[in-house]
Formats: sequence, C-alpha cells, structure tokens
Amino acid sequence: MKKIALYISSLFLLSCASQKPVYLFSSFHEPANAGLRMLYSYNGYSWKDLDTVLIRPAVGSKVMRDPSIVRGPDGTFHLVWTSGWNTDKGFGYASSKDLINWSEQQFIDVMSHEPEAVNVWAPELFYDDVNKQFIIIWASTIPFRFAKGQEEEKNNHRMYYTVTKDFKTFSPTKLFIDPGFSVIDCVIVKRGAEDYVLVLKDNTRPNRNIKVAFGKSALGPYENISEPFTGSFTEGPTVMKTGNDWLIFYDAYRDKRYDALRTKDFKTFENISNAVTIPEGHKHGTIFTANKKIVDNLKKWAGK
Repeated sequence: MKKIALYISSLFLLSCASQKPVYLFSSFHEPANAGLRMLYSYNGYSWKDLDTVLIRPAVGSKVMRDPSIVRGPDGTFHLVWTSGWNTDKGFGYASSKDLINWSEQQFIDVMSHEPEAVNVWAPELFYDDVNKQFIIIWASTIPFRFAKGQEEEKNNHRMYYTVTKDFKTFSPTKLFIDPGFSVIDCVIVKRGAEDYVLVLKDNTRPNRNIKVAFGKSALGPYENISEPFTGSFTEGPTVMKTGNDWLIFYDAYRDKRYDALRTKDFKTFENISNAVTIPEGHKHGTIFTANKKIVDNLKKWAGK
C-alpha cells in the first residue's frame, strides 16, 4: 500500500512539474536587423538562449527592436516591436499559436496624425483583464510640445497608447503619461485589483535611470513617482513574478550587461545581478510564460 501511495504521489509531482509554465524572454541582438530571438528559463534566474531567429522583420524600416510578447486569453501570442529608429510612425505586429509559425506581419500606424512626430519606440503590450482588451504603450517625441531638461527637442519623449480587442481595429492614439520629464520604456504591472505599478525610464539628461509609479487602473493615472532605484545608463525594464517576489530585469547598456533586482513591494530593491545568468548579446525584451509543451516543441525546432 505504501509503495502504491508513493507511486501515485510521484506521478502527481511529475504531472505538476509538466504543467508548470516556463518563462520566456523575448530578445534581439544588435544591429537589430536579424529578427526575434528568445531566452527560456525554468526558474526565472538561469536563462538559456534558443540561439535562433524565430521571425524576421518585414515591415516598416525592417528592423526588430524591443520585442514585446503577451499571451492572450485564447492562448495566442501577440508580438509588437520597434520597426524603425527615427523614421517610422508605427510599429510592427504579428501573432502565433506556437511561437514557431507566425501570421503575416502588419505595420500599425499610430502617430501619422502628428506630422512632427519623430519616432515610435519600444511598444509594450499589456492585457487588461478588467476591460478585456490589449493596451499598447510606446514612447514618441513631438518637438516643442512638452517641457524638457538638457536633452534635445527630438529626444524629449512622452508615452502614448492605443487599445484593441482583436488587433484589427485600434482606438485613437492618446497620451498615456506626461510625468514632467522625458520618459520611455514603460511597463505596466498588475499586482491586484485596482493596484498597478508602472516601471519607467527617466530619459532626461543626466538621469537616464529607472523609477516606478503607482495607479488604480491599467491606464492610470500613475502617481507618486519614486526616486531612481538603478544607476544611470539603464533602460528596457521587464518584470516577472516568482513566488512572492517580483524580479525586474534591465539593460545596463553602458556596462554592456543585463542586471536584475528583486522586490516584494516596489519600494525596496535587492540587487540580484550576481544570482542570474543572461546570455551575452541579449537586448531589451519582455518576459512572459508558456506551457512546457510549447517550449519543448520550440526547443526541438531550434535544435536544442
């Protein structure tokens, strides 16, 4: 009887392990013309590179920077990316059920109504489960529209957004946040009901560091902007949860490395950079999850 119980218990543990989602980290390598890359991890600390390109850019200026992926409630993975450095007034979009076979790429025009808009940088996806819609936020510069610090007018960013339910129709572009300074690379984090955190980069000179703000809905308003919790020359934050901890990964680009912090409350932060492994060459992406079967198939396809 004890052997049977032990056998059943073992099967249960194996079943739980096989159902536990795997972390994936969208990525690209400079000079960003090759396409989407991917890291994977089973614990959120040790990351490995699939070491292949999943989809090559075919729209806009035909680069793929800052890839952001979110899995929708139907299991579809949605991908948006920066398609041009200072030329495009929109971003790229594609979708996939398995991260191997992708839909036809689309160019989503979001800033052509602003003739002076310089760019559309780092679109970031968030699924708003309260309103059953996808929110896409990005940074754009419209010279002489906002107050600025030491940076040039063409580098004075504010965050904008659109929402969609089907990636076919999109709401008119609106201002997402004007914190009174140049801001890029924002990430929306839901902690609970009416409890959201916005992780953002203060892109003013000489700051160029990462802060957080707090709101009661996904679209804000976000208030109580914190002091910076990273050094200068840091950007591209992404956030994941493991257990009771939140991990914030970010690009320390001047030092050519990826760093990480751990927090429980987004008020105090522990540097855990020495406890994580990030493959060399990895750049600005977002962390999401997929089931083990999808990841196993992805690894097999990539020859891992």
